[in-house]
Amino acid sequence: MNPHSNARNLKREIGFIGASFLVLNSMIGAGIFALPGKVAVNAGLLSPWLFLIVGALFLTVVLTFAELASYYKTTGGPVLYATDAFGPLAGFSTGWAIFLSRMTAFAANANVLATYIGTQHESMATDMARWIIISSVTFGLTWANVVGVRDGVRTMGIFTVLKVVPLLLLVALGLQHVTATTLIPESLFVPNELGATTLLLIYAYVGFETVAVTAGETSKPRRTLPRALVGTVLATGMLYFLIVLVFVSVVPSDDYGDATLVVVGQTLAGSFGALAITLAAVFSIGGNLAGSMLAAPRLIFSMAEKRMLPGWLGHVHPKHATPDYSIFLMAAMALVLALSGSFVILAVASSVVRLLGFMICIAALPAVRRNADQETHARAYRLKGGYTIPIVAFLICVWLTMQSKADSWIVVSTLLIIGWLLYLLEKYVQSRG
Repeated sequence: MNPHSNARNLKREIGFIGASFLVLNSMIGAGIFALPGKVAVNAGLLSPWLFLIVGALFLTVVLTFAELASYYKTTGGPVLYATDAFGPLAGFSTGWAIFLSRMTAFAANANVLATYIGTQHESMATDMARWIIISSVTFGLTWANVVGVRDGVRTMGIFTVLKVVPLLLLVALGLQHVTATTLIPESLFVPNELGATTLLLIYAYVGFETVAVTAGETSKPRRTLPRALVGTVLATGMLYFLIVLVFVSVVPSDDYGDATLVVVGQTLAGSFGALAITLAAVFSIGGNLAGSMLAAPRLIFSMAEKRMLPGWLGHVHPKHATPDYSIFLMAAMALVLALSGSFVILAVASSVVRLLGFMICIAALPAVRRNADQETHARAYRLKGGYTIPIVAFLICVWLTMQSKADSWIVVSTLLIIGWLLYLLEKYVQSRG
């Protein structure tokens, strides 16, 4: 059987809007609702600009991925980049790392979602209610994505509107409190623990890379994906800047450490504002979960198509033309982790695993450029300045990983070894067959 036969059966139903929703929902999760106060403790009035500066620097990574995505029109994203450049083992390692980061994020955010809902009424704060909420969300998103990728995109579109509108209203109401001093502080300073603070900020920007995984279901992927990546990340960075600017303008500096955006909403619009931001947080996390459920299973699907994982994971639903078995596996793993709580250990190292995946993909760009045919080169999104942007992106990722502690590296190594064992087991089965 042709290893790409199932991939050709996938429907290209994700357009520019859908791809943008996927980037937006992958990036805007629980982070922006918790990060402003934690960052402001170290950076003070410089916080909005730090969000913007870090976003601008991290854009080098996004731009590198935009070029990489433009060379491909099949499902797989980072798996394809690393495989074509460094071979199957590197491709599997990259895909496994990014899958783990998305899957553990799903489990973590599902718990956060249950916690937010639990604050509304004591009956929703019990262990049984937590199990029901997490299970219902997981099963619901699984069903939506198995029925069809179009329904998955529509689900994300609903979540996007419900979470972005309250944030835009918060910005609109809060800008009146911004003064010249809060916009441009009279005395700038270097934040305490700059490395740790920057690593924390990156949490607000990662997740964009999952859109490249859906290239096989994206209309005109070589044109759509770069535009969606760069445009949405720029817009998201500006939104972060305005949100944090309002935060430091409304919240007293002594309260930064304990304050959330709910406090800002309550200050600006009373109980209605607090409720609106709480709901925005719930919908934001819900949208992030929807994005993870749409994109992460495609990594498993791609690796199965390339015979890096058992072939049954490359199954496509005969009616709905979706990678149903990969979706089921993603849902099962995330649900077990979310309900057991063991996801916490994985979540600690998820950012490091993701950065390692970024580094492999960035390093793959020269080989991808070199191996592309003339037609692909003509249509590709080519970065200006040769390899300047990718080199800067690679160095940023290296510096960020250096901010991690030894405990995180132990967890990362363990997870990668587990993945490599599964890969070797599949290769052994193939050799015996």
